[in-house]
Amino acid sequence: SSSAIEVLRACALYRYLQDLVSAESVEPELLATPLLPVLANAIEGVHLMFRDSGIQIRSTLPDECQVVSINPKRTLAALSSVLMIAHDVSHVGDTVEVTTSTDSPDSVHFVLENKNAHPVALNTQQGLSMALAEANVRSQRAALSWSLEPFSVRVAFPKGVQVDLS
Repeated sequence: SSSAIEVLRACALYRYLQDLVSAESVEPELLATPLLPVLANAIEGVHLMFRDSGIQIRSTLPDECQVVSINPKRTLAALSSVLMIAHDVSHVGDTVEVTTSTDSPDSVHFVLENKNAHPVALNTQQGLSMALAEANVRSQRAALSWSLEPFSVRVAFPKGVQVDLS
């Protein structure tokens, strides 16, 4: 029934607002963490959904594992959110490309792009999800930017210092 759908929608909006308040007000613990396992976990979490929708994820990742200063839980949540939004704005036959690079001396860049997706706007749920991803990234002293033409998301994570325990 339509009232049940409206209740579910209201609950989802309330959950987003709670998560946004938490992301903005609770300081996360930042750890020197390899980015690739967190990114691989996010991609693995949506891989079947992409495949079942006829959308391909192509990742171009470096051989060496880049260490960044992040909160793994918040980073996973943010990356998963942008992957879900990319799925929502993509069509059958599209390819979502995911890359990381270390072009900057003090940051690692994550880039997600679908050159065939040109949404006019994000819907309410997608907009809230993107706002939450931005808040989660910002809370880690990282930066997120995104565009609809074509759909792309860029995150600059501060490099972490890897401690050699040997």
